[in-house]
Amino acid sequence: MTFGHYSISFAAKAVARTVPLWVYFLAAQWLDICWSILVLLGIEKVQIVPGLIEAHAIDHYYMPYSHSLPGAIALSAVFGGLVASTVAEKRSAAFGVVSAASLSHWVLDFLVHVPDLPLYGNTAKVGLGLWRYVSISFPLELILLIAGAWIYARAVPTTSARGRNMLWVFVALLAAMQVYTAFGPPPDSETTMAITGLGFYVVLAALAAWVERIRLRPDRGLGHTPRSGGHLPVS
Repeated sequence: MTFGHYSISFAAKAVARTVPLWVYFLAAQWLDICWSILVLLGIEKVQIVPGLIEAHAIDHYYMPYSHSLPGAIALSAVFGGLVASTVAEKRSAAFGVVSAASLSHWVLDFLVHVPDLPLYGNTAKVGLGLWRYVSISFPLELILLIAGAWIYARAVPTTSARGRNMLWVFVALLAAMQVYTAFGPPPDSETTMAITGLGFYVVLAALAAWVERIRLRPDRGLGHTPRSGGHLPVS
């Protein structure tokens, strides 16, 4: 799954509001962030095979650290611990929700990946393979994304029209990027793919911070602030 992961980012904010949305955006892609770094270091392996499956041309044939089930659990716990150490209150909740948001990446990948997710080491690989059928996987990701954004909009209300509009403009941008990912050309190389991915994860997290800041900004014309539950100024 690609941008469908961000549905979890939006929904997680509704559960633990002391953590900023941009952190949840990083959490949802934390396994892929680690994977991109490991690919660049030559530790994990991937190859581009045009026409491999309907949704993409990427053969994830060796990723025993970032996308094995034990590796995903360990990396998720590490990220959850790092985030929890930065919040001033409700640290246990922050740890649990952030770790779960990160681990959800593996669960959602299980739905769409062909069997290339190792249960341990680089063996016993699993995956339901919905990426073989773009007519199923593409709408599924869009539905999840919109549902997550709707949950976020309900949990983190705004008093301004700009705050409402910017959220859905952001969702439309994510959906457009999903269209390009599903139907665009394959990456030029494995290195380009890893670097581009890292860049997108950072940029989208920054945009999430910007959108949330707009939503939480008081509308002085109304004279009150939204019932957001607050968030730590981690950014």
